[in-house]
Amino acid sequence: MKLRKEGLGDFILNLCYYDNMNYRELVNLGLSEKEAKVYLAALELGKSPVQQIASKAGVNRATTYVIIGSLTKKGLMSSYHEGKKQFFCAEDPEKLNILFRNQEQELERKQNYLKKLLPELEALNISKPEKPVVRYFEGKEGLRAMSAEFYIRSKDKQARMIYSSDLLRKIFSDEEIVAMRRRRQKSKIKVKAIVNDDQKFLVSDSRRYILPASEFPITSDIAFYGNKVRIATQKKPYAGLIIENKEIANTLKLLFDLAWDYADILRKKKKARGVNLDGPKGEN
Repeated sequence: MKLRKEGLGDFILNLCYYDNMNYRELVNLGLSEKEAKVYLAALELGKSPVQQIASKAGVNRATTYVIIGSLTKKGLMSSYHEGKKQFFCAEDPEKLNILFRNQEQELERKQNYLKKLLPELEALNISKPEKPVVRYFEGKEGLRAMSAEFYIRSKDKQARMIYSSDLLRKIFSDEEIVAMRRRRQKSKIKVKAIVNDDQKFLVSDSRRYILPASEFPITSDIAFYGNKVRIATQKKPYAGLIIENKEIANTLKLLFDLAWDYADILRKKKKARGVNLDGPKGEN
């Protein structure tokens, strides 16, 4: 179908001109089903009495009056009298842009209201004893979702991780891994990690100890951040948990710190025997 002109209003006019317009197109813009039908009918008919518009739209006359009132409030229809008869007409389709402005203003109003309300809601939440929240995820998409939401709602600036870089690259592409890292970096969160990286593909800004998989095989991704603990398998079938609980998270962070200190002791012992154990590397 070749359109005569460009622009939102002309696009709709052209569709009506070729009698191919589907009211659902306007529903996608924010009108109700009946509003869309009545508006299109009025647009195609031009100035008309309510009975003609109702018949064209397939909506009963009484309801059409109500819908016209709604569309008039939205600036999309108007009415006038000729003698004793009342006629209605659709406004220029370009005025549909008003819908977007109204929706933007309403969204902004709700966002501002939520900002004011959040401190009160969080205060109510903090006042109650914390109960562990456990969520379960499955499959590669589940692991991706775990990574995407793990750093939400915490002011902690350091995460602790244990994982296999070698197995990670069997699950996600390099592009996906880079995207995950950038999401964390955008939040200015630093990482301390204990990892397997026999293939030496690891590129990261984290402080890390690299342990040989032959001696210390890691087959799960375990991370601690804020009051959250993330535990996920790195071998099929992929599955994982996110546990939200301050006491559990703090206790497991303590165990990680002990493992970190042991990794440093182990590195020094091996270095004394002429064996190099990588770590810690990366930024602080």
